[in-house]
Amino acid sequence: MSLMLSVALFAGCALVIGVVGTRLTGVVDTLADRTGMGEAIAGAVLMGMATSLSGIVLSVTAAWKGQPELAMSNAVGGIAAQTLFLTVADVALRRVNLEHAAASIGNLAQGALLMCLLGMLLVARYSPEWTFWGIHPVTPLLFLGYMYGLRIIDEVRSQPMWMPRRTRETREDAPDDDAQRYSLTRLWGGFAALALLLGVSGWVMEKAATTLATETGMSQTAVGILLTSVATSLPELVTAVAAVRRGALTLAVGGIIGGNAFDTLFAAASDIAYRDGSIYHAVSDQTLLWIALSVLMTAVLLLGLVRREKHGPARIGFESVALVLLYGAGVAMVFHDAA
Repeated sequence: MSLMLSVALFAGCALVIGVVGTRLTGVVDTLADRTGMGEAIAGAVLMGMATSLSGIVLSVTAAWKGQPELAMSNAVGGIAAQTLFLTVADVALRRVNLEHAAASIGNLAQGALLMCLLGMLLVARYSPEWTFWGIHPVTPLLFLGYMYGLRIIDEVRSQPMWMPRRTRETREDAPDDDAQRYSLTRLWGGFAALALLLGVSGWVMEKAATTLATETGMSQTAVGILLTSVATSLPELVTAVAAVRRGALTLAVGGIIGGNAFDTLFAAASDIAYRDGSIYHAVSDQTLLWIALSVLMTAVLLLGLVRREKHGPARIGFESVALVLLYGAGVAMVFHDAA
């Protein structure tokens, strides 16, 4: 595959991912109201899984081809990029800080789950290099931890022990009565079709990304952090902004945090696909840095959800400013190591 064709395919896939992500927001928001699952759970499960399909296909394909750096850097780079995208959504909601208006126990629980899963990735890297059938013991624990975490999130949503204080700017997750006129069969069918498009885009993008790394001399880590992770995360950016404009603020935040929690499973799936041992021990310190950076960015986001500042610098929250600075520092270190 030529360099020009790779660039064209990469750009084309990014465009498809962005357009499909926009359509997906409306479908998931309606499903959340139609099924009664709520925006926080719909954001974590439906939005998180669907918008992550392109990324997980890319990571698993790269791991299967023996490219652990591309697989893992795409996963953890996507988590950092998607957290940064909440800053864009915060800017789109000009009247108040997004984290103030979208405060919910569900989103706080999702953030705690995400930090636990990211911590497990670091534990896997610094634990003994044991494998069973080529799979590290932490890999099945990641899947179990994710499923158990979703159960806890559902429990705290249905039977909360405490609630965030309601203010004039708080936007509660109230079902839309108009959602009942939509057929569940049609909604689920549309959701499946859009998710499939995202998955195919990720598969094509992996081929283009591999060629870009080869032809330009960029490392797989740099390609994963700076290119594929951002491109495959475009649905999260598009859906977050679209959700804010629809007034579905809990869905906007829940989709990002829930998608990030699901993205940690990229690493688990990649470890299964990688046949040369533990993928956690096959990556560089630069990739591990981005795991730690993702933990830090998530912690800052949780502080923003707890503090609930109405207006901060440039009419966005202090956490949005901090997220921009942290992500910028990470990108600067990637360029420094590449120099």
